[in-house]
Amino acid sequence: MRILLFEDYSTLHTLLAKGLRELGHQVTLVGNGNMFHDLPRDIDIRRSDGPFSGIRHMARMLSLLPRFTGYDIVQLINPDCFGLKAEREYFFYDFLRRHNRKMVVGAFGCDWYWVDDGLHHKTFRYGDFYIGNQMRNDAAAQQFIHEYVNTAKGDYCRYVMEDADRIPTCLYEYQACYAHYFPEKSEYIPLPIEIENDTPTHLFDGKRLRFFIGIDKARSQYKGTDIMLSALEHIAAKHPDSCDIIKVENLPYADYQQSMNSSDVMLDQLYSYTPSMNSLLAMSKGIIVVGGGEPEQYDLIHETSLRPIINVEPTYESVCAQLEWLITHPQKINQLKGDSISYVKKHHDYKQIALSYEAMYQSLLQQSERR
Repeated sequence: MRILLFEDYSTLHTLLAKGLRELGHQVTLVGNGNMFHDLPRDIDIRRSDGPFSGIRHMARMLSLLPRFTGYDIVQLINPDCFGLKAEREYFFYDFLRRHNRKMVVGAFGCDWYWVDDGLHHKTFRYGDFYIGNQMRNDAAAQQFIHEYVNTAKGDYCRYVMEDADRIPTCLYEYQACYAHYFPEKSEYIPLPIEIENDTPTHLFDGKRLRFFIGIDKARSQYKGTDIMLSALEHIAAKHPDSCDIIKVENLPYADYQQSMNSSDVMLDQLYSYTPSMNSLLAMSKGIIVVGGGEPEQYDLIHETSLRPIINVEPTYESVCAQLEWLITHPQKINQLKGDSISYVKKHHDYKQIALSYEAMYQSLLQQSERR
């Protein structure tokens, strides 16, 4: 198959491209590198700064259109992935629809349906927009509401998702959300991870536990790393001889990976039910994750015994309690490290994930042939 993957925010498409190429498919990855992360791509659509940047970007996108035709599958990371105002993105989506066989659009992040579900269905006990019955008022949550509710961007998102042939979801939360809107088109496929070793990159020596936390300054409150960092600093002050903190901010992806390698524990995604891409990357290195590991996400993947994530409720007190438990149970650390690698190998190996996407794509193409 010829497959065009449009944009990448978390290496999902990077690793999917690698797996699909190893299966013999021709894959082209288009993207802007996701700002400071500088993710790999075959065709660069990074938008430049300065006067008339929108016009220059529009011209660049128009010049690339001949390279975006003749594919069996086009997969967008999100409806909003062309780097333009919503009113102008219709043209590019419609072009891709006319000149390729099947359109797949990922439910991999925030969009109109995610916001609408969060505001009206309240599927989760906590999440991006509510904690219990209390609405979140942090700037990022309010910005998403402002972007998608009764806006041109929200209308465009709905247009794309209603038209898409299939909607893969990558987290329990997205699958639970999209089941309300597109139960027949949505399909859960786990995030892909490349596992480099069967053993942890860093074994705990029984002395000082090394905690890693990555800060994206623009999204710290939204992701809960502000609370996690505060709890971590409190526990470190309480146990100064038992732990170290590795804190990084806004690093390119390659540097981010390197920085975590010597750590034992990573803190990530306070408001998530599910481990994120960064969490899974850490687990693949034998790093214990403190974050999203709710029973619902284990149930989705039918995992009853291998549950190494240190789950936390979205409170300072819960994070403190779980960090305290880790520090006072050093005999558990290396077992949890090994279990973390085993979990990723079992559920997230990029080669197996590529096979799942391949099966989905082939099913779509066979449907066309039968019509």
